[in-house]
Amino acid sequence: MAQHEHVRVAVIGSGFGGLGAAVRLRREGITDFVVLERAGSVGGTWRDNSYPGCACDVPSHLYSFSFAPNPDWPRTFSGQEHIRAYLEHVTDVFGLRPHLRFDAEVKRMAWDAEALRWEIETAAGTFSADVVVSATGPLSDPKIPEIPGLDSFPGKVFHSARWDHDYDLRGKRVAMVGTGASAIQIVPAVQPEVAHLTLFQRTPPWVMPRVDRAISAAERRLHRALPFTTQARRGLLWGIRELQVQAFTKRPDELGLVESLAKRNMARAIKDPALRAKLTPDYRIGCKRILLSSTYYPALARPNVDVVASGLGEIRGSTVVAADGTSAEVDAIVFGTGFHVTDMPIAERVVGADGRTLAETWKGGMEALRGASAAGFPNWMTIIGPNTGLGNSSMILMIESQLNYMADYLRQLRVLGGRAALDARPGAVAAWNHKVQERMKRTVWNTGGCTSWYLDPSGRNTTIWPGTTTEFRRATQRVDLAEYDVIRAPQPTGADSTGADSTGADSTGAVSTGGERAADAEVGA
Repeated sequence: MAQHEHVRVAVIGSGFGGLGAAVRLRREGITDFVVLERAGSVGGTWRDNSYPGCACDVPSHLYSFSFAPNPDWPRTFSGQEHIRAYLEHVTDVFGLRPHLRFDAEVKRMAWDAEALRWEIETAAGTFSADVVVSATGPLSDPKIPEIPGLDSFPGKVFHSARWDHDYDLRGKRVAMVGTGASAIQIVPAVQPEVAHLTLFQRTPPWVMPRVDRAISAAERRLHRALPFTTQARRGLLWGIRELQVQAFTKRPDELGLVESLAKRNMARAIKDPALRAKLTPDYRIGCKRILLSSTYYPALARPNVDVVASGLGEIRGSTVVAADGTSAEVDAIVFGTGFHVTDMPIAERVVGADGRTLAETWKGGMEALRGASAAGFPNWMTIIGPNTGLGNSSMILMIESQLNYMADYLRQLRVLGGRAALDARPGAVAAWNHKVQERMKRTVWNTGGCTSWYLDPSGRNTTIWPGTTTEFRRATQRVDLAEYDVIRAPQPTGADSTGADSTGADSTGAVSTGGERAADAEVGA
Protein backbone atom coordinates (compact mmCIF):
# COMPACT_ATOMS: atom_id res chain seq x y z
CA MET A 1 0.00 0.00 0.00
CA ALA A 2 1.37 3.39 -1.03
CA GLN A 3 2.08 6.07 1.55
CA HIS A 4 -0.55 8.73 2.22
CA GLU A 5 -0.21 11.78 -0.03
CA HIS A 6 -1.83 15.20 0.34
CA VAL A 7 -2.30 17.45 -2.70
CA ARG A 8 -3.99 20.68 -3.55
CA VAL A 9 -6.12 19.04 -6.29
CA ALA A 10 -6.98 15.41 -7.03
CA VAL A 11 -8.26 14.70 -10.54
CA ILE A 12 -10.18 11.44 -11.01
CA GLY A 13 -9.76 9.83 -14.43
CA SER A 14 -7.34 10.29 -17.32
CA GLY A 15 -9.57 10.57 -20.35
CA PHE A 16 -10.11 13.83 -22.21
CA GLY A 17 -11.65 15.47 -19.13
CA GLY A 18 -8.95 14.40 -16.68
CA LEU A 19 -6.00 15.15 -18.94
CA GLY A 20 -7.55 18.46 -19.94
CA ALA A 21 -7.92 19.35 -16.25
CA ALA A 22 -4.29 18.41 -15.62
CA VAL A 23 -3.05 20.59 -18.46
CA ARG A 24 -5.18 23.50 -17.28
CA LEU A 25 -3.89 23.15 -13.71
CA ARG A 26 -0.31 23.38 -14.91
CA ARG A 27 -1.14 26.39 -17.08
CA GLU A 28 -2.67 28.04 -14.02
CA GLY A 29 0.59 27.49 -12.15
CA ILE A 30 -0.75 24.67 -9.99
CA THR A 31 1.59 21.69 -9.89
CA ASP A 32 0.53 20.18 -6.56
CA PHE A 33 -1.96 17.71 -8.00
CA VAL A 34 -2.40 14.05 -8.92
CA VAL A 35 -4.45 12.28 -11.56
CA LEU A 36 -5.93 9.09 -10.11
CA GLU A 37 -6.53 6.49 -12.82
CA ARG A 38 -8.04 3.06 -12.18
CA ALA A 39 -6.35 1.47 -15.22
CA GLY A 40 -2.69 1.19 -16.15
CA SER A 41 -2.63 3.83 -18.88
CA VAL A 42 -4.35 7.04 -19.96
CA GLY A 43 -7.16 7.27 -22.46
CA GLY A 44 -10.46 6.79 -20.67
CA THR A 45 -13.17 5.59 -23.02
CA TRP A 46 -10.67 5.57 -25.90
CA ARG A 47 -8.55 3.09 -23.99
CA ASP A 48 -11.44 0.90 -22.88
CA ASN A 49 -13.28 0.76 -26.21
CA SER A 50 -11.04 -1.15 -28.58
CA TYR A 51 -13.67 -3.21 -30.38
CA PRO A 52 -13.37 -3.85 -34.13
CA GLY A 53 -14.28 -0.76 -36.13
CA CYS A 54 -14.16 1.61 -33.14
CA ALA A 55 -13.93 5.22 -34.32
CA CYS A 56 -15.22 8.68 -33.46
CA ASP A 57 -18.34 10.15 -35.06
CA VAL A 58 -17.08 13.72 -34.62
CA PRO A 59 -14.54 15.07 -37.15
CA SER A 60 -10.97 14.70 -35.94
CA HIS A 61 -10.00 18.38 -36.01
CA LEU A 62 -12.97 19.22 -33.81
CA TYR A 63 -12.50 16.24 -31.52
CA SER A 64 -9.23 17.50 -30.08
CA PHE A 65 -8.13 20.17 -27.63
CA SER A 66 -7.96 23.73 -28.93
CA PHE A 67 -4.67 24.12 -27.05
CA ALA A 68 -3.22 20.96 -28.61
CA PRO A 69 -4.15 20.92 -32.32
CA ASN A 70 -3.03 17.88 -34.27
CA PRO A 71 -2.04 18.59 -37.89
CA ASP A 72 -1.45 14.88 -38.53
CA TRP A 73 -4.86 13.33 -38.12
CA PRO A 74 -4.90 10.50 -40.70
CA ARG A 75 -8.64 10.56 -41.43
CA THR A 76 -11.49 13.01 -41.23
CA PHE A 77 -13.07 10.68 -38.64
CA SER A 78 -10.25 9.07 -36.71
CA GLY A 79 -10.18 5.59 -35.30
CA GLN A 80 -9.75 4.60 -31.67
CA GLU A 81 -6.05 3.86 -32.00
CA HIS A 82 -5.31 7.34 -33.35
CA ILE A 83 -7.34 9.11 -30.64
CA ARG A 84 -5.67 7.09 -27.92
CA ALA A 85 -2.25 7.90 -29.40
CA TYR A 86 -3.23 11.59 -29.39
CA LEU A 87 -4.02 11.44 -25.66
CA GLU A 88 -0.69 9.75 -24.96
CA HIS A 89 0.98 12.54 -26.96
CA VAL A 90 -0.83 15.23 -24.93
CA THR A 91 0.30 13.50 -21.74
CA ASP A 92 3.93 13.66 -22.83
CA VAL A 93 3.97 17.13 -24.41
CA PHE A 94 2.45 18.78 -21.34
CA GLY A 95 4.57 16.86 -18.82
CA LEU A 96 1.71 15.10 -17.07
CA ARG A 97 3.31 11.74 -16.31
CA PRO A 98 4.77 12.73 -12.90
CA HIS A 99 1.21 13.52 -11.78
CA LEU A 100 -0.33 10.21 -12.87
CA ARG A 101 -1.15 7.50 -10.35
CA PHE A 102 -2.11 4.33 -12.22
CA ASP A 103 -4.05 1.36 -10.82
CA ALA A 104 -5.52 3.80 -8.30
CA GLU A 105 -9.24 3.16 -8.57
CA VAL A 106 -11.16 5.34 -6.13
CA LYS A 107 -12.97 3.19 -3.59
CA ARG A 108 -14.36 6.00 -1.47
CA MET A 109 -13.94 9.72 -0.96
CA ALA A 110 -15.41 11.63 1.95
CA TRP A 111 -15.48 15.30 2.92
CA ASP A 112 -13.72 16.13 6.18
CA ALA A 113 -15.59 19.16 7.53
CA GLU A 114 -12.97 19.93 10.18
CA ALA A 115 -9.92 19.79 7.92
CA LEU A 116 -11.82 21.16 4.88
CA ARG A 117 -10.47 18.53 2.57
CA TRP A 118 -11.38 15.29 0.84
CA GLU A 119 -10.11 11.98 2.19
CA ILE A 120 -9.68 9.55 -0.69
CA GLU A 121 -9.25 5.80 -0.48
CA THR A 122 -7.88 4.14 -3.62
CA ALA A 123 -6.55 0.77 -4.69
CA ALA A 124 -3.05 2.32 -4.63
CA GLY A 125 -3.22 3.94 -1.19
CA THR A 126 -4.80 6.95 0.49
CA PHE A 127 -4.79 10.56 -0.59
CA SER A 128 -6.24 13.80 0.68
CA ALA A 129 -7.00 16.85 -1.42
CA ASP A 130 -8.30 20.36 -0.89
CA VAL A 131 -10.23 20.12 -4.17
CA VAL A 132 -11.45 17.14 -6.17
CA VAL A 133 -12.13 17.30 -9.92
CA SER A 134 -14.08 14.21 -10.96
CA ALA A 135 -13.56 13.40 -14.64
CA THR A 136 -14.71 9.79 -14.71
CA GLY A 137 -17.01 10.45 -17.65
CA PRO A 138 -20.51 9.09 -18.31
CA LEU A 139 -19.34 6.45 -20.84
CA SER A 140 -16.98 4.58 -18.56
CA ASP A 141 -18.95 1.84 -16.78
CA PRO A 142 -20.62 -0.69 -19.12
CA LYS A 143 -24.22 -1.70 -18.59
CA ILE A 144 -25.28 -5.28 -19.22
CA PRO A 145 -29.00 -5.94 -18.80
CA GLU A 146 -30.26 -8.67 -16.50
CA ILE A 147 -31.24 -11.45 -18.88
CA PRO A 148 -32.73 -14.66 -17.45
CA GLY A 149 -30.36 -17.53 -18.13
CA LEU A 150 -27.33 -15.40 -18.95
CA ASP A 151 -25.29 -16.90 -16.11
CA SER A 152 -25.73 -20.39 -17.53
CA PHE A 153 -24.82 -19.52 -21.13
CA PRO A 154 -21.99 -21.92 -22.09
CA GLY A 155 -20.40 -19.66 -24.71
CA LYS A 156 -18.49 -16.40 -24.60
CA VAL A 157 -20.05 -13.18 -23.26
CA PHE A 158 -18.57 -9.68 -23.19
CA HIS A 159 -19.50 -6.01 -23.52
CA SER A 160 -18.29 -3.91 -26.42
CA ALA A 161 -16.30 -1.73 -24.01
CA ARG A 162 -14.52 -4.78 -22.60
CA TRP A 163 -13.73 -6.54 -25.87
CA ASP A 164 -12.04 -9.91 -25.49
CA HIS A 165 -9.31 -9.83 -28.12
CA ASP A 166 -8.21 -13.35 -27.19
CA TYR A 167 -11.52 -14.77 -28.40
CA ASP A 168 -11.64 -15.39 -32.14
CA LEU A 169 -15.07 -14.69 -33.65
CA ARG A 170 -14.15 -16.20 -37.01
CA GLY A 171 -16.56 -18.94 -37.97
CA LYS A 172 -18.68 -18.41 -34.85
CA ARG A 173 -22.40 -17.83 -34.49
CA VAL A 174 -22.66 -14.46 -32.79
CA ALA A 175 -25.50 -12.53 -31.15
CA MET A 176 -25.10 -8.76 -31.16
CA VAL A 177 -27.37 -7.15 -28.57
CA GLY A 178 -28.12 -3.48 -29.16
CA THR A 179 -28.08 -1.08 -32.08
CA GLY A 180 -26.31 1.95 -30.68
CA ALA A 181 -23.17 3.79 -31.74
CA SER A 182 -20.86 0.88 -30.88
CA ALA A 183 -23.01 -1.82 -32.45
CA ILE A 184 -23.27 -0.13 -35.84
CA GLN A 185 -19.46 -0.08 -36.00
CA ILE A 186 -19.02 -3.65 -34.74
CA VAL A 187 -21.57 -5.25 -37.08
CA PRO A 188 -19.86 -4.35 -40.40
CA ALA A 189 -16.43 -5.07 -38.89
CA VAL A 190 -17.23 -8.64 -37.83
CA GLN A 191 -19.91 -9.62 -40.36
CA PRO A 192 -17.44 -10.88 -43.02
CA GLU A 193 -15.71 -13.14 -40.48
CA VAL A 194 -18.52 -14.77 -38.53
CA ALA A 195 -20.54 -17.78 -39.64
CA HIS A 196 -23.77 -16.06 -38.68
CA LEU A 197 -24.72 -12.82 -36.93
CA THR A 198 -28.03 -12.30 -35.16
CA LEU A 199 -28.72 -8.66 -34.30
CA PHE A 200 -31.19 -8.02 -31.49
CA GLN A 201 -32.73 -4.59 -32.03
CA ARG A 202 -35.16 -3.02 -29.59
CA THR A 203 -35.32 0.32 -31.36
CA PRO A 204 -33.89 1.06 -34.82
CA PRO A 205 -31.52 4.03 -34.99
CA TRP A 206 -31.47 6.80 -37.55
CA VAL A 207 -28.29 6.31 -39.56
CA MET A 208 -26.73 8.95 -41.80
CA PRO A 209 -23.88 8.31 -44.26
CA ARG A 210 -20.40 8.62 -42.80
CA VAL A 211 -18.43 10.89 -45.12
CA ASP A 212 -15.03 9.65 -44.08
CA ARG A 213 -11.81 9.80 -46.07
CA ALA A 214 -8.07 9.75 -45.62
CA ILE A 215 -6.53 13.18 -45.05
CA SER A 216 -3.91 13.60 -47.75
CA ALA A 217 -0.22 14.09 -47.07
CA ALA A 218 -0.48 17.49 -48.76
CA GLU A 219 -3.20 18.60 -46.32
CA ARG A 220 -1.14 17.45 -43.37
CA ARG A 221 1.95 19.27 -44.65
CA LEU A 222 -0.14 22.43 -45.03
CA HIS A 223 -1.44 22.15 -41.47
CA ARG A 224 2.08 21.64 -40.12
CA ALA A 225 3.54 24.56 -42.10
CA LEU A 226 0.63 26.94 -41.45
CA PRO A 227 -0.98 26.13 -38.09
CA PHE A 228 -3.74 28.69 -38.62
CA THR A 229 -5.18 26.41 -41.34
CA THR A 230 -5.79 23.73 -38.71
CA GLN A 231 -7.61 26.28 -36.56
CA ALA A 232 -9.61 27.46 -39.56
CA ARG A 233 -10.66 23.90 -40.34
CA ARG A 234 -11.69 23.39 -36.74
CA GLY A 235 -13.59 26.68 -36.73
CA LEU A 236 -15.55 25.76 -39.85
CA LEU A 237 -16.55 22.39 -38.40
CA TRP A 238 -17.59 24.09 -35.16
CA GLY A 239 -19.62 26.79 -36.92
CA ILE A 240 -21.62 24.34 -39.01
CA ARG A 241 -22.65 22.45 -35.88
CA GLU A 242 -23.56 25.61 -33.99
CA LEU A 243 -25.98 26.49 -36.77
CA GLN A 244 -27.62 23.07 -36.48
CA VAL A 245 -28.50 23.46 -32.81
CA GLN A 246 -31.69 25.48 -33.40
CA ALA A 247 -33.35 22.55 -35.15
CA PHE A 248 -32.61 20.24 -32.21
CA THR A 249 -33.53 22.65 -29.44
CA LYS A 250 -36.29 24.90 -30.82
CA ARG A 251 -37.60 23.66 -34.16
CA PRO A 252 -37.58 19.83 -34.26
CA ASP A 253 -40.12 19.85 -37.10
CA GLU A 254 -37.39 21.17 -39.39
CA LEU A 255 -35.59 17.83 -39.10
CA GLY A 256 -37.92 16.19 -41.62
CA LEU A 257 -35.47 16.82 -44.47
CA VAL A 258 -32.71 15.09 -42.50
CA GLU A 259 -35.00 12.10 -42.02
CA SER A 260 -35.48 11.91 -45.78
CA LEU A 261 -31.73 11.77 -46.29
CA ALA A 262 -31.42 9.01 -43.70
CA LYS A 263 -34.18 6.98 -45.37
CA ARG A 264 -32.44 7.38 -48.71
CA ASN A 265 -29.23 6.12 -47.11
CA MET A 266 -31.10 3.02 -45.98
CA ALA A 267 -32.89 2.46 -49.28
CA ARG A 268 -29.63 2.37 -51.22
CA ALA A 269 -28.49 -0.73 -49.31
CA ILE A 270 -31.67 -2.40 -48.05
CA LYS A 271 -33.83 -3.66 -50.93
CA ASP A 272 -35.97 -6.07 -48.92
CA PRO A 273 -39.18 -4.23 -47.90
CA ALA A 274 -39.63 -6.35 -44.78
CA LEU A 275 -36.11 -5.64 -43.56
CA ARG A 276 -36.46 -1.98 -44.42
CA ALA A 277 -39.63 -1.84 -42.30
CA LYS A 278 -37.75 -3.34 -39.36
CA LEU A 279 -34.99 -0.75 -39.68
CA THR A 280 -37.20 2.34 -40.06
CA PRO A 281 -37.55 4.35 -36.83
CA ASP A 282 -40.95 5.62 -35.72
CA TYR A 283 -39.61 8.66 -33.85
CA ARG A 284 -38.21 12.02 -34.88
CA ILE A 285 -34.60 11.95 -35.96
CA GLY A 286 -32.34 13.40 -33.28
CA CYS A 287 -34.49 12.15 -30.38
CA LYS A 288 -31.94 9.37 -29.96
CA ARG A 289 -28.34 9.85 -30.99
CA ILE A 290 -27.98 10.15 -34.77
CA LEU A 291 -25.49 7.53 -35.95
CA LEU A 292 -23.04 7.73 -38.83
CA SER A 293 -22.19 4.75 -41.01
CA SER A 294 -21.91 3.90 -44.69
CA THR A 295 -21.31 0.20 -44.00
CA TYR A 296 -23.95 -0.73 -41.41
CA TYR A 297 -26.90 -1.19 -43.77
CA PRO A 298 -24.90 -3.10 -46.41
CA ALA A 299 -23.73 -5.50 -43.68
CA LEU A 300 -27.32 -6.11 -42.53
CA ALA A 301 -28.29 -7.03 -46.09
CA ARG A 302 -25.77 -9.88 -46.23
CA PRO A 303 -27.12 -13.47 -46.16
CA ASN A 304 -25.31 -14.39 -42.91
CA VAL A 305 -27.09 -11.66 -40.90
CA ASP A 306 -30.55 -11.77 -39.30
CA VAL A 307 -32.17 -8.73 -37.72
CA VAL A 308 -34.53 -9.51 -34.85
CA ALA A 309 -36.75 -6.51 -34.21
CA SER A 310 -37.16 -7.35 -30.55
CA GLY A 311 -34.96 -7.18 -27.49
CA LEU A 312 -33.21 -10.22 -26.04
CA GLY A 313 -35.63 -11.78 -23.57
CA GLU A 314 -33.98 -14.90 -22.17
CA ILE A 315 -31.24 -17.48 -22.72
CA ARG A 316 -31.78 -21.23 -22.66
CA GLY A 317 -28.43 -22.95 -22.77
CA SER A 318 -26.85 -21.83 -26.04
CA THR A 319 -30.17 -20.60 -27.41
CA VAL A 320 -30.90 -16.88 -27.27
CA VAL A 321 -34.59 -15.99 -27.31
CA ALA A 322 -36.04 -12.61 -28.19
CA ALA A 323 -39.01 -11.04 -26.45
CA ASP A 324 -41.15 -11.93 -29.49
CA GLY A 325 -40.13 -15.60 -29.31
CA THR A 326 -37.56 -15.55 -32.11
CA SER A 327 -34.62 -17.77 -31.22
CA ALA A 328 -31.12 -18.57 -32.46
CA GLU A 329 -28.26 -20.88 -31.51
CA VAL A 330 -25.10 -18.88 -30.81
CA ASP A 331 -21.54 -19.37 -29.64
CA ALA A 332 -20.96 -15.84 -28.36
CA ILE A 333 -22.98 -12.86 -27.14
CA VAL A 334 -21.68 -9.32 -27.53
CA PHE A 335 -23.53 -6.63 -25.59
CA GLY A 336 -23.55 -3.16 -27.11
CA THR A 337 -25.99 -1.98 -24.47
CA GLY A 338 -24.42 1.26 -23.37
CA PHE A 339 -23.24 2.58 -20.02
CA HIS A 340 -24.35 3.71 -16.59
CA VAL A 341 -24.95 7.33 -17.57
CA THR A 342 -27.68 8.64 -15.26
CA ASP A 343 -26.57 6.33 -12.42
CA MET A 344 -22.78 6.65 -12.55
CA PRO A 345 -21.13 4.21 -10.10
CA ILE A 346 -18.65 6.86 -8.90
CA ALA A 347 -21.63 8.62 -7.27
CA GLU A 348 -21.93 5.71 -4.80
CA ARG A 349 -18.37 6.39 -3.62
CA VAL A 350 -18.54 10.15 -2.98
CA VAL A 351 -19.69 11.10 0.53
CA GLY A 352 -20.62 14.73 1.07
CA ALA A 353 -20.76 17.11 4.01
CA ASP A 354 -23.97 15.65 5.46
CA GLY A 355 -22.77 12.04 5.26
CA ARG A 356 -24.89 11.20 2.24
CA THR A 357 -23.43 9.82 -0.95
CA LEU A 358 -23.77 11.67 -4.22
CA ALA A 359 -25.95 8.81 -5.44
CA GLU A 360 -28.35 9.40 -2.54
CA THR A 361 -28.37 13.13 -3.23
CA TRP A 362 -29.12 12.45 -6.89
CA LYS A 363 -31.75 9.80 -6.18
CA GLY A 364 -34.41 12.01 -7.72
CA GLY A 365 -32.21 12.86 -10.70
CA MET A 366 -28.75 14.27 -11.35
CA GLU A 367 -28.32 18.03 -11.08
CA ALA A 368 -25.31 20.26 -10.66
CA LEU A 369 -24.77 24.01 -10.81
CA ARG A 370 -23.52 24.83 -14.32
CA GLY A 371 -22.92 21.13 -14.79
CA ALA A 372 -20.09 21.21 -12.27
CA SER A 373 -21.01 21.63 -8.58
CA ALA A 374 -23.43 19.59 -6.47
CA ALA A 375 -24.91 21.08 -3.30
CA GLY A 376 -23.47 19.53 -0.15
CA PHE A 377 -20.18 18.55 -1.79
CA PRO A 378 -17.75 21.40 -1.08
CA ASN A 379 -14.70 21.83 -3.29
CA TRP A 380 -15.87 19.00 -5.52
CA MET A 381 -16.39 19.53 -9.22
CA THR A 382 -17.28 17.24 -12.08
CA ILE A 383 -16.27 17.42 -15.72
CA ILE A 384 -19.00 16.30 -18.14
CA GLY A 385 -21.54 16.59 -15.35
CA PRO A 386 -25.34 16.69 -15.56
CA ASN A 387 -26.78 18.36 -18.67
CA THR A 388 -23.45 18.97 -20.37
CA GLY A 389 -23.77 16.36 -23.12
CA LEU A 390 -24.21 17.21 -26.79
CA GLY A 391 -26.31 15.70 -29.53
CA ASN A 392 -24.54 17.16 -32.53
CA SER A 393 -21.06 18.46 -31.74
CA SER A 394 -17.79 17.76 -29.95
CA MET A 395 -17.72 17.13 -26.22
CA ILE A 396 -14.21 18.59 -26.14
CA LEU A 397 -15.82 22.02 -26.52
CA MET A 398 -17.90 21.44 -23.40
CA ILE A 399 -14.94 20.02 -21.50
CA GLU A 400 -12.86 23.11 -22.22
CA SER A 401 -15.69 25.35 -21.01
CA GLN A 402 -15.84 23.41 -17.77
CA LEU A 403 -12.07 23.73 -17.45
CA ASN A 404 -12.52 27.52 -17.63
CA TYR A 405 -14.98 27.23 -14.75
CA MET A 406 -12.61 25.01 -12.78
CA ALA A 407 -9.77 27.49 -13.25
CA ASP A 408 -11.86 30.40 -11.96
CA TYR A 409 -13.13 28.25 -9.07
CA LEU A 410 -9.54 27.75 -7.94
CA ARG A 411 -8.76 31.44 -8.42
CA GLN A 412 -11.71 32.36 -6.19
CA LEU A 413 -10.40 30.04 -3.47
CA ARG A 414 -6.99 31.65 -3.77
CA VAL A 415 -8.49 35.14 -3.45
CA LEU A 416 -10.50 34.09 -0.40
CA GLY A 417 -7.24 33.00 1.21
CA GLY A 418 -6.63 30.69 4.13
CA ARG A 419 -8.45 27.41 4.47
CA ALA A 420 -11.72 27.87 2.61
CA ALA A 421 -14.19 25.85 0.57
CA LEU A 422 -17.04 26.64 -1.79
CA ASP A 423 -20.29 24.73 -1.63
CA ALA A 424 -22.99 25.27 -4.25
CA ARG A 425 -26.13 26.68 -2.66
CA PRO A 426 -29.17 24.36 -3.03
CA GLY A 427 -31.23 27.28 -4.29
CA ALA A 428 -28.68 28.11 -6.97
CA VAL A 429 -28.52 24.48 -8.10
CA ALA A 430 -32.32 24.28 -8.22
CA ALA A 431 -32.60 27.55 -10.15
CA TRP A 432 -30.01 26.46 -12.70
CA ASN A 433 -31.63 23.06 -13.12
CA HIS A 434 -35.11 24.58 -13.48
CA LYS A 435 -33.85 26.86 -16.22
CA VAL A 436 -32.22 23.96 -18.06
CA GLN A 437 -35.29 21.72 -17.77
CA GLU A 438 -37.60 24.48 -18.97
CA ARG A 439 -35.47 24.90 -22.08
CA MET A 440 -35.41 21.14 -22.50
CA LYS A 441 -39.18 20.87 -22.88
CA ARG A 442 -39.25 21.95 -26.51
CA THR A 443 -36.16 20.06 -27.67
CA VAL A 444 -36.22 17.02 -29.94
CA TRP A 445 -34.74 14.92 -27.12
CA ASN A 446 -37.91 15.45 -25.08
CA THR A 447 -40.53 15.78 -27.81
CA GLY A 448 -39.26 13.35 -30.45
CA GLY A 449 -41.25 10.35 -29.25
CA CYS A 450 -38.44 8.03 -28.18
CA THR A 451 -36.90 6.57 -25.04
CA SER A 452 -33.16 7.15 -24.93
CA TRP A 453 -30.20 6.92 -22.58
CA TYR A 454 -30.43 10.70 -22.30
CA LEU A 455 -33.39 10.21 -19.92
CA ASP A 456 -33.25 9.02 -16.34
CA PRO A 457 -35.74 6.48 -14.91
CA SER A 458 -38.26 9.27 -14.19
CA GLY A 459 -38.14 10.41 -17.82
CA ARG A 460 -36.17 13.58 -17.12
CA ASN A 461 -33.35 14.55 -19.46
CA THR A 462 -30.35 14.96 -17.16
CA THR A 463 -27.60 14.48 -19.74
CA ILE A 464 -27.98 16.87 -22.68
CA TRP A 465 -27.28 20.61 -22.85
CA PRO A 466 -30.26 22.36 -24.52
CA GLY A 467 -28.27 25.09 -26.24
CA THR A 468 -25.17 25.97 -28.19
CA THR A 469 -21.60 25.42 -27.04
CA THR A 470 -21.19 29.21 -27.17
CA GLU A 471 -23.99 29.66 -24.65
CA PHE A 472 -22.43 27.11 -22.34
CA ARG A 473 -19.03 28.76 -22.57
CA ARG A 474 -20.57 32.07 -21.54
CA ALA A 475 -22.39 30.38 -18.65
CA THR A 476 -19.17 28.86 -17.32
CA GLN A 477 -16.82 31.75 -17.97
CA ARG A 478 -16.52 32.58 -14.28
CA VAL A 479 -17.71 31.50 -10.85
CA ASP A 480 -20.41 33.65 -9.31
CA LEU A 481 -19.81 33.60 -5.55
CA ALA A 482 -23.46 34.51 -4.98
CA GLU A 483 -24.25 30.94 -6.04
CA TYR A 484 -21.99 29.45 -3.37
CA ASP A 485 -21.65 29.31 0.37
CA VAL A 486 -18.13 30.04 1.58
CA ILE A 487 -16.96 27.67 4.31
CA ARG A 488 -14.10 28.59 6.61
CA ALA A 489 -12.06 26.18 8.67
CA PRO A 490 -12.47 26.38 12.46
CA GLN A 491 -10.16 29.13 13.74
CA PRO A 492 -8.35 29.30 17.09
CA THR A 493 -9.17 32.16 19.43
CA GLY A 494 -7.32 35.34 18.48
CA ALA A 495 -5.95 36.64 15.21
CA ASP A 496 -4.41 34.27 12.68
CA SER A 497 -2.17 34.64 9.69
CA THR A 498 -5.08 35.50 7.36
CA GLY A 499 -5.98 38.54 9.43
CA ALA A 500 -9.19 37.02 10.77
CA ASP A 501 -10.16 37.90 14.34
CA SER A 502 -11.92 35.65 16.84
CA THR A 503 -15.30 36.09 15.09
CA GLY A 504 -13.92 34.91 11.76
CA ALA A 505 -14.07 38.30 10.00
CA ASP A 506 -11.40 38.44 7.31
CA SER A 507 -10.17 40.66 4.52
CA THR A 508 -12.86 39.42 2.10
CA GLY A 509 -15.61 40.82 4.29
CA ALA A 510 -17.07 37.35 4.75
CA VAL A 511 -18.00 36.50 8.31
CA SER A 512 -18.34 32.98 9.65
CA THR A 513 -17.78 31.32 12.97
CA GLY A 514 -15.68 28.17 13.10
CA GLY A 515 -16.64 25.68 10.41
CA GLU A 516 -19.77 27.60 9.35
CA ARG A 517 -20.81 29.07 6.03
CA ALA A 518 -20.34 32.73 5.18
CA ALA A 519 -23.42 34.57 4.03
CA ASP A 520 -23.49 35.14 0.27
CA ALA A 521 -24.23 38.83 0.57
CA GLU A 522 -21.10 39.27 2.63
CA VAL A 523 -18.74 37.73 0.08
CA GLY A 524 -20.26 39.55 -2.86
CA ALA A 525 -21.36 38.38 -6.30
